[in-house]
Amino acid sequence: MKRFLVVLAFSLLAAPALAVLPHEMLTDPAQEARARNLSREIRCQVCQNQSIDDSNAPLAADLRRIVRERIVAGDSDRQVTEFLVRRFGDNVLMRPPVRPDTWPLWFGPAAILVVAGIGLLVFLRRRPAAQAAAPLAADEERRLATLIERKDG
Repeated sequence: MKRFLVVLAFSLLAAPALAVLPHEMLTDPAQEARARNLSREIRCQVCQNQSIDDSNAPLAADLRRIVRERIVAGDSDRQVTEFLVRRFGDNVLMRPPVRPDTWPLWFGPAAILVVAGIGLLVFLRRRPAAQAAAPLAADEERRLATLIERKDG
């Protein structure tokens, strides 16, 4: 039971932390909900695989502040997103648009996997085949013939 509680405690600690601090939150619940939704769609430039809503990095806190300032200023969700894309590029979006200049983001991992698979196939085909068994010596052939005759006879 004690081991279970230790594992449970570590599991809860490993869960993603919602990094939005109470002093960052907006007083208007509708605006705060918009800010949280937008924050889930913006990638932390430090963490890369976390949204700014989940990241504790100082840059993520700055981006959350910018999102909230833009919302309070009256920007639409699209305007806030476009502002961040102009500043940081398409990589700031958790789901960047599919365009020729973002193809590496979308198709790069699959391309690497295909190239690795082709490389593995080429490597396996060029590998030397298992060597054939050496031919039997004359005395080994005679002995084998004798054994075969005994079996048949």
